[in-house]
Amino acid sequence: MLSLKIAWRFLQKSRVQSAFIIAGIAVGIAVQIFVGSLITSLQDSLVQQTIGSTSQVTITALSEGDSFKVDERVLAVVRNDARVKSGAVAPTLSVNGLYSNGNESTPLTLKGGDLKSLDALSSISGRLTAGTARLNRGDILVGKDFADKYALSPGTKIQLTFPGNKERTLTISGVFDLGSSQVNARQAFVSAEVPRALLGWRSDEYAALETQLVAPFDSAAVATDWRARLKDLRIVEWQEQNKDLLTALQSQGSSSYMIQAFVLIAVALGIASTLAISAVQKTRQIGILKAMGMNDAAAGRIFLWQATILGVGGTLSGLALGFFLLFGFSFAGASFSITPKPGFVAFSAGIGIVVALLSSIIPIRKTSALDPIEVIQGG
Repeated sequence: MLSLKIAWRFLQKSRVQSAFIIAGIAVGIAVQIFVGSLITSLQDSLVQQTIGSTSQVTITALSEGDSFKVDERVLAVVRNDARVKSGAVAPTLSVNGLYSNGNESTPLTLKGGDLKSLDALSSISGRLTAGTARLNRGDILVGKDFADKYALSPGTKIQLTFPGNKERTLTISGVFDLGSSQVNARQAFVSAEVPRALLGWRSDEYAALETQLVAPFDSAAVATDWRARLKDLRIVEWQEQNKDLLTALQSQGSSSYMIQAFVLIAVALGIASTLAISAVQKTRQIGILKAMGMNDAAAGRIFLWQATILGVGGTLSGLALGFFLLFGFSFAGASFSITPKPGFVAFSAGIGIVVALLSSIIPIRKTSALDPIEVIQGG
């Protein structure tokens, strides 16, 4: 406890210097938390916008455009895999149609399936902007951009033209917003009977079995496992189809780590240099204490305690500043929200304290090599 009392007294006598060190640590930790949380939240937002309402691992026939049977063998592989999100398994059929209002035309992809399964995959019911989530045989759910472009609303009947000059009249039951302008403008949902009748397929034939995972980045491993068990089918996972996005995410992550690393190095150098200067300034006092019987370990603990006090004080201040920055960012009008992860915040706090403790090594070694007799004789 003597070392702690002396360390506290040294810090009190150099209050301005101590305040600058604490401020430096606080800024470093705040930047660590803000930048790390910003990049992580941005990446989560980009992934959510890209695949949040679409299939992450898709099973199709080997030949594009062919149908396949979604039988118990296939369903057992998918539903017994714990990595698949509960209920997020949807057998689907797709058919391309064309809508025209007389002046202009828009291609529309109709995805057919069971509403409950499609809901688990795309959360359609929770993303309706108008109408109700209903997919009876004559119903269609359309995207917000498509509906706005043609001034369509629930209850409106629209006529679609399909290959072979086939036509169908469907009633809009609801309008959805899945967060993607491409999806909102070019995709619609119908019951499975609509595309099945147009394609002439049997009731057990589907174009795809779409799934979502608990952890989206497990898709590569899941696809590899399923390919080994379903060799007669084609397995496609989202990372294969979004390599540019993955490259961008990796680049963002690398930039974030570099920034955080340099900030921590700067903080460590600042603390180490300040404590080293303090060791030089307190040489006479340390020499007298050692001459009075204080051993090297106790003398070294003075600077260890100083580093601990500065590290804890700076880290707590940094946490407060970091959350203040995150709170301020929420009013900046960004298209995504920043959600700091408790594990990352705890890691950042731990890093701040560890860096401070490691910075005490230089003054500890300096005091260990100090000869009290030489110090006293030197005046």
